[in-house]
Amino acid sequence: MTIREYNHCVDEFSDGIYRFLLKNIRNAELARDLVQESFLKLWLKRKDVNFAKSKSYLFTTAYHSMIDLTRKKSWSEQEMNDHVSNTYEGDGNSYSDIKEILDLALEKLPAIQKSVVLLRDYEGYSYQEIGEITDLTEAQVKVYIYRARMSLKKYLVSIDMVI
Repeated sequence: MTIREYNHCVDEFSDGIYRFLLKNIRNAELARDLVQESFLKLWLKRKDVNFAKSKSYLFTTAYHSMIDLTRKKSWSEQEMNDHVSNTYEGDGNSYSDIKEILDLALEKLPAIQKSVVLLRDYEGYSYQEIGEITDLTEAQVKVYIYRARMSLKKYLVSIDMVI
């Protein structure tokens, strides 16, 4: 990979990786750190990484760094919520109750289901690509996505969520 290709990767993929990490760990500062760590690892391995595979490499690296961080810190869901800063930056005009309900529904999912749904529905990865990123088979990815969507559906149509 050339320096020009590396810079193209930074321009093209940094926002998507950040969104993916932010949705998972809900901490803007940690998400930024993990994005930087992922690009540092790409820079160190730039001679070995094919430019065509760079997006997959970056998301895989970011995903594994996120998992390592959560294991290392041994954060429970409650501890993570205690450390959350303002994770959604931007203008307040785009905030809505529906977005809040969707975010709450995503938070109720197990970590692996949340990750695969975000990779599929937010980032647009194929089942095969998600499998490569998460070290799952394509069948496992489909099962996790199905279960996550059923849980989301059940949560979103429950009587408590009726707007």
